[in-house]
Amino acid sequence: MELSSVPTDAELLALAGEVAGEVQRCRLMLVTAESCSGGWIAKTLTDLPGSSAWFDAGVVTYSYEAKEALLGVNPRTLEHTGAVSEETVLEMVSGALARFGAGVAVAVTGIAGPSGGTPDKPVGTVWIGWKRRGGYGHAQLFHFPGDREAVRRQTVAAALIGLRRTLTE
Repeated sequence: MELSSVPTDAELLALAGEVAGEVQRCRLMLVTAESCSGGWIAKTLTDLPGSSAWFDAGVVTYSYEAKEALLGVNPRTLEHTGAVSEETVLEMVSGALARFGAGVAVAVTGIAGPSGGTPDKPVGTVWIGWKRRGGYGHAQLFHFPGDREAVRRQTVAAALIGLRRTLTE
């Protein structure tokens, strides 16, 4: 799917199905750590029947305190780079794996809008991180156009596409 357009519910569900197939093929459990998507990734994945066989947990952490307490994000990271940064998303994805013992994780943090943007981090700025247990985490910066819903839909799609890639590499 091309990310230049805002994905439909059907497209998101199709991506989730592809991810589910790969997670099962790899015999892993999946965990999500979400900020700007508000649990939408977990919701999309668990809309699939039988998801309890491969979906372990989803955590929504909007505040610094929640990121620290639930995902082990270092307070210094948040202080120096902010919640919307490569460093933070990598700590989120690593923390999700450590906390829940799953085999693969995805984490997202960003500014969905309509407020909260800055010149350095405008609305639509999103960091997504992926990691398999025992591997190196990787992250990617996105700048999604549109309103709050459009940014969140594109975030979910990019997270799922990256998960599929993480599982097939």
